[in-house]
Amino acid sequence: MNDAKVRKIALITGASRGLGAGCALELAKTHHVVAVARTTGGLEELDDQIKAGGGEATLAPMDITVEGAMAQLCRSIYDRWGKIDIWVHTAIHAAPLSPTAHIEMKDWKKSVDINITALTRLIGFVAPLLGDTGRALFFEDARAGEKFFGSYGATKAAQMALVRSWQAETIKIGPKVNILTPAPMNTATRARFFPGEDRSALSQANEEAARLLAGI
Repeated sequence: MNDAKVRKIALITGASRGLGAGCALELAKTHHVVAVARTTGGLEELDDQIKAGGGEATLAPMDITVEGAMAQLCRSIYDRWGKIDIWVHTAIHAAPLSPTAHIEMKDWKKSVDINITALTRLIGFVAPLLGDTGRALFFEDARAGEKFFGSYGATKAAQMALVRSWQAETIKIGPKVNILTPAPMNTATRARFFPGEDRSALSQANEEAARLLAGI
């Protein structure tokens, strides 16, 4: 059954926690959410919250670096709904902090695979689903050049360069590509980067998601 007329469709990559989960909960008020993440438990918890709020979600426990899985997911979305209205990409690999001269190659490779290669492939898969009227959201938090952030900063900066190129190419023809800057948030990723930080001063991911989405 094609239920595209019931609700708009939101694809969230990296939906199981943090800002991705916050965006999924906010968008579920008006969209059917397709939630993608590797963590099944996190997705199930998100699904419970979405249902409690009266929304609906399709869970996709997948690794975005697996080309065949992502191709099949996008094909399934097309077969069921024919399109998506918004894509929110928050999936990221936050490599352990390390002096540049001591970066582990396994961490570097994983950063490149997730933060650059997988996204490049995803843009090719998702762009036809967005068409000329859809919207794609990305989040700027690069720490390029900061000490100990070599793997994360370099690959996140490369990711943003890729997104800005897509944004420039589509500004007149669509889809609309947005780059948003979140405030510092009380997330697990930030806790790994700044373990001694006063977390009481940080924004909550759900509140920040609502603020960012209200501004687009």
